[in-house]
Amino acid sequence: MKNLLLAFQESLKRLGITKKDRLLLAVSGGIDSVVLVACAAEADLDFGIAHANFQLRGAESERDELFVKQLALQYGKPFFVKKMDTTRYAADEKKSIQVAARNLRYDWFKALTGKDPSKYQYLLTAHHLDDQIETMLMHFFRGTGIGGLTGMPEKNGNIIRPLLSISKNSLLSFAKFQNLQWVEDSSNAKDDYTRNYFRNQLIPSAATVFPDVRQNLEKNLQRFAEADQLYRQAIGMHKKKLLKQVGSEFHVPVLLLKKSNPQRTIVFEIIKEFQFSAAQTDEVILLMESENGKYIGSSTHRIIKNRGWLIIAPLEDNNSAHLIIEGHEKTIDYPEGRLRIKTKPAQKNESPEKGSENAWLDAGKIHFPLILRKWKAGDYFYPLGMKKKKKLARFFIDQKLSKTAKEKVWVLVMGSQIIWVLGQRIDDRFGIGSSTAEILQITMETTSPH
Repeated sequence: MKNLLLAFQESLKRLGITKKDRLLLAVSGGIDSVVLVACAAEADLDFGIAHANFQLRGAESERDELFVKQLALQYGKPFFVKKMDTTRYAADEKKSIQVAARNLRYDWFKALTGKDPSKYQYLLTAHHLDDQIETMLMHFFRGTGIGGLTGMPEKNGNIIRPLLSISKNSLLSFAKFQNLQWVEDSSNAKDDYTRNYFRNQLIPSAATVFPDVRQNLEKNLQRFAEADQLYRQAIGMHKKKLLKQVGSEFHVPVLLLKKSNPQRTIVFEIIKEFQFSAAQTDEVILLMESENGKYIGSSTHRIIKNRGWLIIAPLEDNNSAHLIIEGHEKTIDYPEGRLRIKTKPAQKNESPEKGSENAWLDAGKIHFPLILRKWKAGDYFYPLGMKKKKKLARFFIDQKLSKTAKEKVWVLVMGSQIIWVLGQRIDDRFGIGSSTAEILQITMETTSPH
């Protein structure tokens, strides 16, 4: 029994947990969490006990809550409990009961923990080696990458799992030796939930063919963890070679990506960071052969084919507010940067400063307020040097702007007339000429990439 306590303490030490830390223990009342409490008390740790009542098993759920409350009183520790309407939450969010319970539980735990001195610094859970093996197998059958085959991490942010190297049988032996009391969750005996099927059916069935199945799977966990380290190192080198950050975008050279092997794995590892699924990997590979402007999207990003590049860009907010510019304002901040506005007397034969970031307008033709907004479909203007109007969409094609570049274009509007397409060209009707007495000079300063 000392071996289990020693393994528990060594795990905490390895993970940087000391007696000075305030710990919150997630306790269901089952044997695993009861052993966790006993170990924490034996190690003289500063801890509180939290119990989530999911109200899924009627009187049994109330029994569990009362048991954990009595356990906290027995050890003289603070007790926290929350009743959760799991069934309603699952229906509202269209999630399974398992996922709903997990989300509710960890959201509550998150509210009780953190860096604030009034909160607990770490959350300790009672996940053990058998849970770890089941997790690995579930990930395997779901088709996860090698990272999923390493199981749960011992430390994930402020979540600590100090029993991950200890088997269920060892916990049971410890509990019996210490004469600990616990409650049984009747749903654990049913195969309604995925984990229970693996626990009650699949692994015992495999053990009839491979008697050492649990020991072999434990060794596989260790092997996969080491292989994952090498895998991460290799993927990191590929990403460093392929990903070029440009502001909020990432540019990937198509030719270099085509030559990278194993291609599908590298593509997946790149796109998954931007909320793309494994099923979209083949779409990205096909995108490399697509025409310019083609794209696929995730919940947060798009990958766009632009000539020899794949551009990974965050989704733009097309509902950006219209900014009103009064005549007295000298600087205007907007999402893409800042405008500086000034007026000055016109000089004979004076030419505008070069650069698309400068707009020299005839102040006599401008009246305030002006509106700064994103361009939209149907917008048109008279490009400087032209006497015919042109739609912005056509103008952007002529200028060979990429899809993401077009999405970042703002226009300065007077009434219903565009007087300047920022960073591109002013409207010919408002440019300076021989009769200009005063110049309205507007300078665009773009936001520096971070």
